[in-house]
Amino acid sequence: MKVLILCTGNSCRSQMAHGFLQSFDSRITVCSAGTQASGKLNQKAVTAMLEAGLDISNHTSDSVEKYLNEEWDYVITVCGGANEECPAFFGKVKNRLHIGFDDPSHAVGTDEFIWSEFIRVRNEIKDGFYQFYVEQIKPQL
Repeated sequence: MKVLILCTGNSCRSQMAHGFLQSFDSRITVCSAGTQASGKLNQKAVTAMLEAGLDISNHTSDSVEKYLNEEWDYVITVCGGANEECPAFFGKVKNRLHIGFDDPSHAVGTDEFIWSEFIRVRNEIKDGFYQFYVEQIKPQL
């Protein structure tokens, strides 16, 4: 089972989703990419994931072009609301899904508020991807 998680920068939400989904079942091959990959991880996302018991610090921020010639069981976009453009993937895909989340890296306010947004979104990603895993992936494994 191969899953590609897409966003724009591949530094925050897609990286957290990648970490959680991979942690649910080692039989899944999970990759993440961005249409405008930043080339680095958001350090608050890394810290938030460490707090949840997952180390994503060894992940890389990759361009979607790296994965265009591969076949995927699922390609999932994780961009948020209508103000943000979701990336399109034109490779070989059996199932395309959108599981959207706010981008905590765009949060504005006090350090405490910004951190709370990272935690909120991290928890929403965990819950959303666990539901996806239980309902769609696990029955196929």
